[in-house]
Order: sequence, then C-alpha cells, then structure tokens
Amino acid sequence: MPPTKGGSRAMLRALRAALAGAGDGQQRLDTVVRLVASNMVAEVCSIYLKRDEATLELCATQGLSPDAVHTARLRIGQGLVGRIAERAEPIATDDAQNTPGFRYLPETKEERYQSFVGVPVQRLGEMMGVLVVQNETARIYEDDDIEALEVVAMIIAEMTESGAFFGSEGLAAGPGRRQGPLRVGGKAASEGIAEGVVHLHEPRLVVFDPIAEDTATERERLDAALQALRGDVDRMVEETGGGRGTEQRDIFEAYRMVAYDKGWTRRLYEAIESGLSAEVAIEKVQSDVRARMERIADPYLRERLHDLDDLAHRLLRRVANGHGEDGSIPEDAILVARSLGPGELMEHAGRIKGVVLEEGSLNSHAAIVARALTLPMVVQADRVTRDANPGDRMVVDGNGGRVHLRPDPAVLEHFQGQIEQAAQALEVFRSLVDRPATTRDGTTIALKMNAGVLADLPSLQHSGAQGVGLYRTELQFMIRQKMPRRESQAGLYKRVMDAAGDAEVIFRTLDIGSDKVLPYMRREREANPALGWRAIRVGLDRPHLLAMQIQALIRAAEGRPLSLMFPMISTADEFYRARDLVHREIERRVGFGDARPRRLQIGMMFEVPALISESDRMFAEADFISVGGNDLLQFFFAADRENEKVRPRYDVLTPSFLRFLEQIIARCAEQDTRLSFCGEAAGRPLEAIALAALGFRDLSMRAAAIGPVKQALIEADLSQVREMIAAHQEAGHRDIRAAIAEMLGARLVREPGLSISLGQTP
Repeated sequence: MPPTKGGSRAMLRALRAALAGAGDGQQRLDTVVRLVASNMVAEVCSIYLKRDEATLELCATQGLSPDAVHTARLRIGQGLVGRIAERAEPIATDDAQNTPGFRYLPETKEERYQSFVGVPVQRLGEMMGVLVVQNETARIYEDDDIEALEVVAMIIAEMTESGAFFGSEGLAAGPGRRQGPLRVGGKAASEGIAEGVVHLHEPRLVVFDPIAEDTATERERLDAALQALRGDVDRMVEETGGGRGTEQRDIFEAYRMVAYDKGWTRRLYEAIESGLSAEVAIEKVQSDVRARMERIADPYLRERLHDLDDLAHRLLRRVANGHGEDGSIPEDAILVARSLGPGELMEHAGRIKGVVLEEGSLNSHAAIVARALTLPMVVQADRVTRDANPGDRMVVDGNGGRVHLRPDPAVLEHFQGQIEQAAQALEVFRSLVDRPATTRDGTTIALKMNAGVLADLPSLQHSGAQGVGLYRTELQFMIRQKMPRRESQAGLYKRVMDAAGDAEVIFRTLDIGSDKVLPYMRREREANPALGWRAIRVGLDRPHLLAMQIQALIRAAEGRPLSLMFPMISTADEFYRARDLVHREIERRVGFGDARPRRLQIGMMFEVPALISESDRMFAEADFISVGGNDLLQFFFAADRENEKVRPRYDVLTPSFLRFLEQIIARCAEQDTRLSFCGEAAGRPLEAIALAALGFRDLSMRAAAIGPVKQALIEADLSQVREMIAAHQEAGHRDIRAAIAEMLGARLVREPGLSISLGQTP
C-alpha cells in the first residue's frame, strides 16, 4: 500500500532523524533505502547516482546483492534505470523483464523481481540519479506511489547537493564542472560582443533541512512569497504601459497570466502537504516543469514553461531571502542562467553587459527583450551554468554564437582589442550616417534595415538606414495569448509608420508556420515544416487572417503611402490571389470611411527557386521583389543553415548561386521591377560588395551592419569586382570569396561589437 499523507510525513521525519545522525555518506544512503523499502512495503529499494555524464552507479540498495554496490553500472539510456535518467520521467511496470528497454545486471541478482517503479533524482533541471523500488509479485504502482517516491527523490537530491552523502570511500561523487578555459558553442540571439565577469542568475541554494516541521508555517511562507511575487509582476506590467512599446507589454501580460496560474499554485501547495519545506516544494515543481520542457517540441508551449521556470526561481528567492533581488551584481556582469524570462531580464537591464542561457530560443521573450535593449545574448550554450563560477571572466560573442569562459590571456586580449576597435569604429560609422553609400566607381546603393519590434525603429535614424526594407509583422502575433484585434494591430503599425516618418516601411504579411507558431492556432503535424504549411500559404488558406491584417495596415496608413510584400510566394497565382485580396480590402475599407493609401506598393519575397520560371507578367505586375536570401539559400542548396554538418554548403558566394541571382536581376531589369536583397548576407561587407557588383542596388540588413557595409561599399570599385566574379565563373573556380577578399586587400571592416574579416566564411 502506498503511504498516506500522514505516512509520507512520518517517513520524511524518520529520514530527517536518520540523516541528521552520525555516520558517513554511505551509511546515510543505506538508511534511506531501508526506510523507503519498509514504508513502501517493497522487497527492494535502490539508489543510482551519476558517476559521470554518461554513467549511473548503484550506490545503495536494500534487497539486491550487496556486492553490486559501487560495482553495477549503467549508461544513461541503458535499461529502465538509464531510460529514467535520460528522459527525466518515471517508469512503472508490473512486468519489468518484458518491458521495452529492460537490461538485466547479473551482479544485482534482480531476476526474481517482477514489479518496478523508478523516478529521477534531479534538482533544478540537473539529473543526479534514479530512485528505484521493486517487488517480487506483480504490482500496479499507483500515482500515490510515484508521488511518494518523487518526494523522497527530491530529498535525496537536496542532500546530495549539500554533501550529506559524500565522505565514504568509493561513493560516486557525481559529474564535476569542467575546469580551465572553455569555448562553448551556442546560437546568437542578440548581436554584439561583451566581456565581463559571470553573475549566476540561479546561485546554488543549499537547503540543509528540506523536510517541513510544520506544514501550516510553510504554507504561510509560500502565501507571503506568492503575494510579493505577483505584486512584482503587476508592477512590471504597469511600467510597460509607457513608452516601451506594445510588444513588451504583451510579453509581460502573458508573463502575469503564468504568475496567477491556478494549476501551478495548486501543485506548490500539494508539495508542501506531502511534507516538504517551501523551498524544496518550489524546487520539486520547478524540476517537474524543466523535465516537461525537454519533452515538448512546440516552441510556444516551451516558452510558457520557460516563463513558469523563471517565476519559480523568483519565488524561490522570495521564500529563501524574503526579497526578490539576487543581491549585489558585480560591475561588468555577464548574466548566466539556464533559462530566463522577460521579467528577470528587464530587472537586470542597465546593470549587465551580456546574457548567456543554457536553454532558450531565438524567438523567446527574453531574446526579443535583449534585442530591444541591445544586450549581446547567446542561447543554447551547453552546460554553461554548471561550468561557470561566480566571478569567472567571460566573453559573450553575440554575433558568432559563442561563449569563452575563463579565456586564456591571448583570447581575452583578442576580444578586448575587438571591443576597443568596435568602439572606435562606431564613431567612424556615426560620421557616415548622412553620407550616401556611393562606391568609388560612382554607384549608389540604398541601405535599409530589417525590424520586427517597435523598439527597433530608433535605429532607423542612428544607423543611417534609408528605410525599413523588411518589417516582420509576426512577432506581434507570436507573443500574445490570443489573436490581436484589428485595432491593436493598427495601433502598432501606425506607431511604426509615425516613427519612420517619410522613410518607406515595407510590411511583410504574416510569416508563420515552421518554427514560428501562434499559440491560438492548431499546429499542423508535418514531416518537414520548413517546406510545409507556412507564410502566404496560411494566409491564402485562412483569408480572414490575412484580410484582418490588411485592414489594420490600411487603417494605420491613414492615407499615407503603404508598402506590402508577401512571404514565400512559390507560384504567380499565389501572388495574384494575395494582391487581389489587398485591393478588395482597400475598396471595402474606403467604403467604411478609411482613407485610401496615397501610394500602394505590393511586392513579394523571392525565396522559392521555382519563381525564376514564372511568366513575364508576374515580374511586370509586382511593384517590387525582395530576394529573401536566408530561405532562398536553404532551398537552393537543400542545406539547413542551422545544421553545422551542411552549413559549409550554405554560401552566397558560390558560382551556381551567383548565376542564379544574375537570372533574377535580369528578369527584374527586363520588366523594370524594383529589386532588393534582404537577409544575413546583405549585412556582411564582403557579400554586400559582391551583391552590389552583380547589380543589386537595394540591400536590407540588421541595423548594426549598415555602418560596416556602407564603409566597405564607399571604398569598393564594383566594376573591378564584377569583372573578377565573371572571370572566376567562366573558369569554373569556386574560390570567389577568397578572390574578392584578396582584391579588397583582406582588410578588416569593423562594426559595433564585431570585427569582420572580408575573407571570413559565413
């Protein structure tokens, strides 16, 4: 029979007394397995702890062969125990030997035990081991059994963290932190380079008494902490009602909904009722959330869980310290965390130089806020929270997606030199803001910026951009809990146009699907989402969605010029259908009293290679075409730019792709259709020069790249570059990148936070 609530607390009190007594680590572990086996009415209770990152070791047992202790080992993922550690979720069965994944360890002599239940031993997302109970007869383990074991596993994790089980010869010490200089790969979520000292967002909180003496007192502590936490979040929402933009307010509204989530609150109180202290109850629920994160592919749901994880950490600090602050933050701090919510990041704004996350995504709420704050950020930096110590020197390369932890003097000196040179270069770029990007041979290139949130618009003036070549409208949809109403959309688009003044803003209609999922739309299960139901295909299949966005844009324009483009057009018919919808909505809105746009420009993104074979009519009737370099490259080479194994194939400066771009340029020139190039390549000086030499006269890029690209173009002779490209194409050479770099002297072009070599491979 599983223990009752009172029985669980009695077992925990017995564990507390045993763990507080004399004896070394092994004796404490032996006591734990005896007490659990007795309480669970089980023949076997065993504890496996991690010996290293790949191995579990049997460290204590009641019922299995004593000779197997510190001898029997399993790899992570091997056997039922290894699967529990790999998946961070319980396994229960009444027929262990016939359960998929079962592995027999002869040294344990466990063949007679038919029933099996195991739960992960984990703390704050770090897997530490597995707790197992076995019975000879077939037994169906109920939810109460599993919950009781999870409570004990949490105690084991806390005591392991505090060192209560160490000190006995042969006892597994668990995986340690990597020492010395480390280079950690990740993904660049916000541009720039920062150098400073590590400030851990989640300093290790050691709980020496994880068992509640008085559950009523623990509930009161949790009540007070929850009330204070929600007050903090309410203030955040109120503060974003000012000039920080509706996107950030939407983010914090979603964050507040999570803070008031009844299910989360209920689980916290249930954990206290099971006999845990408030701190350990929060950590137990937090560990459950993090385990769920690992199993969820949906980016929206993962973002909600990241917000919940962030709130749990804030709540833990409230309970432990009585306040919401981490304490003093060192000067030149780099914030390092496993995950981070927008609230935590906003609270640290102005006191940190960069951010490094072990988890996170490029479109997470924290990444959106970091870009708005111009804070360098790297996400998905593996094991960084375990390897970093407070005060360690760290370099965050938010352009290359790398982190240098405890860099050796040569590496540190290199990046410090880049940062100093970037500051000097920034002054040079500022002097070029009002100067046109006119090359040495007299060709002027229009440089525009990409944007996605209202906070990006100040860069329009500071960077010298001549307009917004791409405004990504989907972010407003992605950060909300429900579909933004037409009035809300119109309000945002109006503020964007107001901020841009007379400069053109090209609004791309919703580019959703693939990894950009709206929480209020049913997600389609697709084998290859990047090639599936996304972008304009969604808009045409759900015309009310596209029509509502067009209506909002018409209203926002208030009679001003309006420029629209459709993403991922793959046939001329898609363009015509989308364009016709725009014209219908304009006539409808004018009939309702809205002003007709003074000048309407309707274009498309050229991202699908098949468009090159479409009719002259399509090229003639499109007001403009923007080559979407990122997706076009992927589709052209069938190479995912996020996959390092095929990334070398993803290169603009290859003869075949350059010839393809020449075909696009020729088709547009024949019909006198305005043409631009938009994507990462446009923001790299060497590629920008090559694109301009081919014939592109309009480039759109991230705002920080405009200065370096402009400087490079001013010093380039496009006619010479064009002749060299043609010669290499004719000869069949593939080293066009190296040849252009050599022609331009392989000089360094600097941008804020980054030094780009003209010969650098993307």
